[in-house]
Amino acid sequence: MTQNKLPGGSQDSADPAEPTDSTDSTDSTDPAASAHSTGSPDRASRRYTGYVIEVISQEVQLPNGQVVGLDLIRHPGASAVVPFLSRDKVMLIRHYRYAVGGTLFEVPAGKLEPGEAPEACAARELEEETGWRAGKLELLGSIWTSPGFTDERIHLYAAHDLDPTEQRLQKDEIIELVPMPLEEALNLVWSGQLSDAKSALALVYAARREGLLR
Repeated sequence: MTQNKLPGGSQDSADPAEPTDSTDSTDSTDPAASAHSTGSPDRASRRYTGYVIEVISQEVQLPNGQVVGLDLIRHPGASAVVPFLSRDKVMLIRHYRYAVGGTLFEVPAGKLEPGEAPEACAARELEEETGWRAGKLELLGSIWTSPGFTDERIHLYAAHDLDPTEQRLQKDEIIELVPMPLEEALNLVWSGQLSDAKSALALVYAARREGLLR
């Protein structure tokens, strides 16, 4: 994501299109609808397109033959990255999140832009949110965030061989950089002080890759 430099300066991006909502039918040729159901009962579906996500309310046929109503959130996917300042030191961020009413410890992350590869997204988000450029990115794994209602998938990376560059925060990003030993970051996970799921799992994956966990 891009903009609001810490400290001083900002670089605003254009505002996204206004959200819209509409009503259609599941017997349309919408690939998102057909890919997640095994039948096509002729049931009305309601669709809302927001700034980032699309919400679809529709009835679908499950593999057991049952027809049920579901609220589904379509998401473009995202990447998250653990930046290694050294073998045993990482860069976390403290990120203000309006939805939870406060700040969270996290690793840098953001959604995929149209046509963007997950690795490219991880490199971009690292630069924009922290002002560090990765010399090497290593894929740690990929996760489904909440498969009960969304198809969001986050790809987790570790970044090594960092070089300083320009931080470029978006206008909705209020971020503080928090470098710390990897062991201390793991203690934040164990104690519950770091409760962001993608960040906790990314740190655990990274720590195991570095031989700190078995």
